[in-house]
Amino acid sequence: MSGVHGTAHYLLDALQEHGVELLFCNLGTDHAPLIEEIARRRAEGRPTPRTVLVPHENVAVHMAAGYAIATGRGQAVLVHVDVGTANAAMALHNLARMRVPVLLLAGRAPFTSHGELPGTRDTYVHYIQEPFDQGSLVRPYVKWEYTLPSGVVAKEVLDRACSVMHSDPRGPAYLMLPREVLAQEWASEQVRSPLSRPVLAQDVADDALDEIADRLLAAESPLLVTSYAGRRVEAVAAIDALARFAGVRVCEFNPLYLNIPRASPCFAGWQPAPWVADADVGLMVDVDVPWLQNEATARAGAYWAQIDVDAVKRDLPLWSFPADRRIEGDSAAVLARLLRLVRQRATPEFLKRAAARMEMLGAEHAQRTRRLAALAREPGTHGRINPHHLCAAVARRLRGDDIVLNEAVRNAPAVFAQIPDLRPGSLVGLAGGGLGFSAGTALGLKLARPRATVVQFVGDGSFYFCNPDAALAVSQRYGLPVLTIVLDNAGWSAVKEATLRMYPDGFARRQDLFQSAFVPDVDFAAMARGAGAHGERLVDPNDIEAALDRAFDALRIEGRGAVLQVALGPH
Repeated sequence: MSGVHGTAHYLLDALQEHGVELLFCNLGTDHAPLIEEIARRRAEGRPTPRTVLVPHENVAVHMAAGYAIATGRGQAVLVHVDVGTANAAMALHNLARMRVPVLLLAGRAPFTSHGELPGTRDTYVHYIQEPFDQGSLVRPYVKWEYTLPSGVVAKEVLDRACSVMHSDPRGPAYLMLPREVLAQEWASEQVRSPLSRPVLAQDVADDALDEIADRLLAAESPLLVTSYAGRRVEAVAAIDALARFAGVRVCEFNPLYLNIPRASPCFAGWQPAPWVADADVGLMVDVDVPWLQNEATARAGAYWAQIDVDAVKRDLPLWSFPADRRIEGDSAAVLARLLRLVRQRATPEFLKRAAARMEMLGAEHAQRTRRLAALAREPGTHGRINPHHLCAAVARRLRGDDIVLNEAVRNAPAVFAQIPDLRPGSLVGLAGGGLGFSAGTALGLKLARPRATVVQFVGDGSFYFCNPDAALAVSQRYGLPVLTIVLDNAGWSAVKEATLRMYPDGFARRQDLFQSAFVPDVDFAAMARGAGAHGERLVDPNDIEAALDRAFDALRIEGRGAVLQVALGPH
């Protein structure tokens, strides 16, 4: 539309031009020009991004992340000046570690005080919400950060932000919007509208993989470790195919996504440490921390290759894992090419050795499967429900397209172990250290995939960080039912265990004083019922099946969210 328009008009246009469908909003006085422009567009019947009002920034940013994970399209979050940015910082930490594209838009306090420009200061908070360096609140966690200097470059700046955040390795971007700049007006012919393509990770040439292929062909005990290759579903099949052909043991460590089918005989679980010292050839594929170096040391003389969308680890000040060959690229394409090379060069001797390894790996996998099944058979006792038994019961109710989020922290291994039959793209774990990611992310995933049942596993400590009142309110308002299973051990088990690892015979142990216990008997289920969701406390293992039936019926039949608080006993 030609004519003269405010900066807010051009920003909203640019967001739509770049595929931003949703604005997850926690608004303030700085957003008046945007609020007015959204209302104008709707009154005139013109398209505009849909607003989703979220009572807390942590939930808002994680909702945008969940939507981006499901669709591959980064969305925008609108927060209030420095205070909203501060509330969003922890979520941005998680997004940076997950490499998820989200654009955080924050207002800035007006810079004029005497009415010199439209948007000048007109309330108390405008004087106290202007720090010297607002961007510093999130600078460690974003790929790009800027303050919009003028509405005349609004579309160019949005183009830059979207291009950077969608380029590999993906990640969040941050743009600050002064109120006077939002209120500026410009003729449409003055505002340029570029559309830049992001730069994506690529395949590599055969010669870049020659050495790795030859090492695999000669390997006696190869190992592959991964964490987030499965963000691209094609990588799951590529890892499995290479592992099966070459007889490679595959471990996930702190997985963000499902990276190899759980039924694959090559899948060896989530603890690579027992195998690291034995591996003569190792592949680190899309993984930030392949193992804990105080638990395992790579074998002397072993060959380790790294294939990663972020091989440099740009945001980690120290990264000291062995890497004789480092390749940055699209792991799905790179591994498919590596498999072709290995197949072309395979000798009868290699095929014989690989077949022997596959027989061994298959036996290990079967033994491990039996062990996990045995763990699930014991239901636990009153007030001390066995999480393996509970998770196995949940798994029996899941369908092919359902999604599981795992923020169970110390009980995360039980979730991973007992919910094995997920499709690629249907598992999301925590990459960062910012607890409280799963509630908002679950809502964003449900928004993007409304037909899926979304199940959030979360510890009671993490549940507090999820801002559950805000998440439940959003679920109710926008019709986004999610099943939240709170694995309640009445405290921060991770804090207690960390203290015991450092001081196994210390004063904290002798006094049983770990500063990690919560107030007992907080009723999370009542909180859910107060928000119109189904809420239930589960204490007796004999009630598991009926309680899960009621929770899943609430989601799938009634269209209501559900919170199931499960007593695991004191940590």
